[in-house]
Amino acid sequence: MRSYALWTAVTLCFAASLAAAAGAPSSARPTAAPAADTVRQEPRSPVIVDCFWHANVRPTDFMLACGDGNSRLTSLHWSKWSTGSASAEGVNVVNDCRPYCAAGKFHSYRVVVRLDRVKPWKKHPEVQHYSRITLEYQGDRPDGFARTVTYPLWD
Repeated sequence: MRSYALWTAVTLCFAASLAAAAGAPSSARPTAAPAADTVRQEPRSPVIVDCFWHANVRPTDFMLACGDGNSRLTSLHWSKWSTGSASAEGVNVVNDCRPYCAAGKFHSYRVVVRLDRVKPWKKHPEVQHYSRITLEYQGDRPDGFARTVTYPLWD
């Protein structure tokens, strides 16, 4: 019953907004946009694509291990986000998976993050995205990790 009332309210609001738009004086109606060849388009910044296929610009958090969530970036502070690369400082939170991942503990490691290799996103070819991420650990790092690690990002 509650969902029916919500649906009715939404429908009534939509109908009222259509009526208001239809009844607006012609001077209040928007004019047509200029022809596409007269509008100068600024190049958009590349995006980083997350686990849910959402495009993000300068995210504060980013999941690296989409399947199990055992590695993520947090507290990202971006100093650069350009058409060729991006740089940030933040924290890589990684599960040690000892004795196994469900019983493991998460540890935090300071990192410098670099994004590069900009190319068209397969899902939306008109959108450019970073296709590679590099983490440079600033102090301690997870067991078995090199000081600098590079991963491809999904398309």
